[in-house]
Amino acid sequence: MRAVIQRVSHASVSIEGREPAAIGQGLLVLLGCANDDNDEDITWLVKKITGLRIFDDDAGVMNRSVMDVGGEILVVSQFTLWASYKKGNRPSYLRAGSHDVTIPLYEKFCQTVSDVMGKPVKTGEFGANMKVELLNDGPVTICMDTRNKE
Repeated sequence: MRAVIQRVSHASVSIEGREPAAIGQGLLVLLGCANDDNDEDITWLVKKITGLRIFDDDAGVMNRSVMDVGGEILVVSQFTLWASYKKGNRPSYLRAGSHDVTIPLYEKFCQTVSDVMGKPVKTGEFGANMKVELLNDGPVTICMDTRNKE
């Protein structure tokens, strides 16, 4: 699994003029799944994201997690995180997972985040052409890959 995590003041997703999800302070997570991702990847990534200390404490030091600040999380499926750009200028997405594998992974990831947070996670719509708006706070943007656990 690959994720781009952005600390936001607010974020929303719209699809054909309707806005199915919006959050205030929290994290926007763009999530890409591959065919060989599994429950272990979900567990590791959810723990890292929900515990990531990237919100300021009273001294202005990034020392609080999204849970510590009572923030929200918006998760948007993003198969293009698996783009291969090795040959030419047109990216290949062959490494991105197929729908029959990634939809259940995406849904389980979102449910696990909700369970850990103790409140519903907001989501986009898997496979839809979405418009994502955000106000990146910081800016703070972190990339994670369960194959490269740095």
